[in-house]
Amino acid sequence: MVRAFVQARKPIAAICHGAQLLAAARVIEGRTVSAYPACAPEVAAAGATDAALAIDAAVTDGNLVTAPAWPAHPAWLGQFLAVLGTWIDHASLAARSAV
Repeated sequence: MVRAFVQARKPIAAICHGAQLLAAARVIEGRTVSAYPACAPEVAAAGATDAALAIDAAVTDGNLVTAPAWPAHPAWLGQFLAVLGTWIDHASLAARSAV
């Protein structure tokens, strides 16, 4: 399934140990990927560059958005929404809520 998503160039988001699935599927070679620090050797062995980010940061490499752990949820979700082509206008949301 992972390889099918990569071949179809679908957006992919992985956080924490999710990079292990990407590494096992052999789909991250040449990519920049973040993962839980203990997974860094697997990321490197799969031929990817470990982004080595702060625990609350995320990285986007094309259609792939990765982050090291749950504190990165805001950055990770924001970047994944951008990859999906989603745009959120908080001012419009607030105006609609006031009605």
